[in-house]
Amino acid sequence: MFKKILIANRGEIACRVIKTAQKNGIKTVAVYSDADSNARHVRLADEAHHIGGAAAKDSYLLADVILGVALKSGAEAIHPGYGFLSENAEFSEACAKAGIAFIGPSANSIRSMGLKDRAKDIMSKAGVPVVPGYQGTDQTPATLQKQADDIGYPVLIKAIAGGGGKGMRLVEKSADFISSLESCQREAKSSFGNAHVLIEKYLTRPRHIEVQVFGDNFGDAVYLYERDCSLQRRHQKVVEEAPAPDMSEHMRKAMGDAAVKAAQAIAYSGAGTIEFIVDVENGLENAPFYFMEMNTRLQVEHPVTELITGQDLVDWQLRIAAGERLPLVQADIPLHGHAFEVRLYAEDPENNFMPQTGRINHFSTPTQNENFRLDTGVEVGDEVSIYYDPMIAKLIVWGHNREAALRHMGRALENTAISGLKCNLEFLGNIINHSAFQAAHIDTGFIERHKNDLMPQNKRADHHILALATMAELDPNRQGSDPWGWSDGWRMNLDLKTTLTFIDHEEKRAVKVMYREKGFCLTIDDQDIEVQILRHEGVALDLMVNGHKISAKVIKKGQDFTLFYGASVSYLHHYLAGAEGEDETTGSGIITTPMPGKVTQVMVKEGDLVTLGQPLMILEAMKMEHTIKAQIVGKVDMFRLAIGDQVAEGAILIRIIEEGAI
Repeated sequence: MFKKILIANRGEIACRVIKTAQKNGIKTVAVYSDADSNARHVRLADEAHHIGGAAAKDSYLLADVILGVALKSGAEAIHPGYGFLSENAEFSEACAKAGIAFIGPSANSIRSMGLKDRAKDIMSKAGVPVVPGYQGTDQTPATLQKQADDIGYPVLIKAIAGGGGKGMRLVEKSADFISSLESCQREAKSSFGNAHVLIEKYLTRPRHIEVQVFGDNFGDAVYLYERDCSLQRRHQKVVEEAPAPDMSEHMRKAMGDAAVKAAQAIAYSGAGTIEFIVDVENGLENAPFYFMEMNTRLQVEHPVTELITGQDLVDWQLRIAAGERLPLVQADIPLHGHAFEVRLYAEDPENNFMPQTGRINHFSTPTQNENFRLDTGVEVGDEVSIYYDPMIAKLIVWGHNREAALRHMGRALENTAISGLKCNLEFLGNIINHSAFQAAHIDTGFIERHKNDLMPQNKRADHHILALATMAELDPNRQGSDPWGWSDGWRMNLDLKTTLTFIDHEEKRAVKVMYREKGFCLTIDDQDIEVQILRHEGVALDLMVNGHKISAKVIKKGQDFTLFYGASVSYLHHYLAGAEGEDETTGSGIITTPMPGKVTQVMVKEGDLVTLGQPLMILEAMKMEHTIKAQIVGKVDMFRLAIGDQVAEGAILIRIIEEGAI
């Protein structure tokens, strides 16, 4: 076994490889770009080396620089992870020439599967079923059009190079073929430097089922069962599960045997995935399946295979690259239970899944155990940058059967919270909780077909969510008080009132609050709600709302709130008219700092009556002065700051009792 390896990657896969290496007593070498100088994989590795600029082309794609670091550090092998150099035949070849083991297949195997047309030819000759289509050398538009017409529509135009859904077009009628071809070729040329395409029959109701294979350097190969990766958007996977639901043992063996035959056809060594497309127009039982492509690397979704087999696939990779035989023969590979993986991305599903960037200021998940696993490359304080894939983490669960695994995933999603940027957590929860998904009525068109359920647009925060945000803002136990404080509602036999305004999808939502001896009365959209705070510890908030308990995680950063309530995620902004430099006829009586700063001038004192828009104080922040103004007419209730005081973002400066409550 190796004593030291270099991981030529970043993020969660680098952290994942480090975990297994350290378990085996292997020292690890990390590489990092300008953007990753303090990344989690750098912190976890035994040593780390800088390799270049933030962009991948200036760092993680510099094969010669990475190889140089491996030689300098004394690493005996390089694990490429996935993406970047993982399927680069020249890099595999360069490692071999330098006397460093490449923890992956040979350059010849990578080349054999690198182009889709060549891969289909090899598989066809090996007796592996392939999708009907054309992958010839004649690339003239007229020839391609005729081939598509002969195959019959719909057809799929696919670039022979690359992946990730790029260079791919669905054509449903002959009249649209030429324009789709030109668009596909332009994208393929731009993305992969190769405009060559193939034509395939498009299956109207396909499932994407892939088989995990492993080969060693002694000619042996096995399969570790299948994963169903049908839930995709833009040809990229969102949810994966293993084994494939409703698959018969007969079909499982047939597909597994075909995958082994595919691996042996190219003398494959290491971890690989044979991707099949299955026509489920008439159900899965005995459905025809076809070879689609082979990924000559470890897959993002490998954890679900690990959970149903009890095997560490990275450990298998290390052993095979070190010259050992396969750890198990086919008959000894177990299949137990069911597993799901979802990919938590920094993206906004309501805005066409636009990638999000920012610093993570909160990230909590359930405790890892036999039913829940978290693979991530980030922690609180880390930044999701513009330079790399926006995946934050993978949430993986295991159960004795599919129903149990679904329950575990539902709980895992409900007990995960992240703030600092928007993410797809609610979208994932909507998928898991959808009746069609729970019934395993799935295919690659699932997300598009159910998009209105999975991605509701401009969803308004309900009254419970507004109540949670309000109580998180006003909870006296969170802000500190005294027996004469404002929060218990006692004011010379008068009720204390205030109004909070939240921005919810660009709409202002007012919450009127009346403080009572025991709890609060909130008025939202002309409806009164009786609320009591039961518990507020950390980000966990439990309320009694009209006699019913509700629980949520509420994360406050300045004036911004991220609320995780059930399967929903809401983003609210506490609007403070004075602090935000706007004139308002109504507003909140609570004034907080819009940003960290220093108090440079104070214009009012305790007990003063103030008018709407009256300047109260001046803060200096980022070399600029900001005038804090009153948002309502009333009396200054509490004021404890003096000139020169430093204040943190979101700190309460002044409370004003509304005029009618004085």
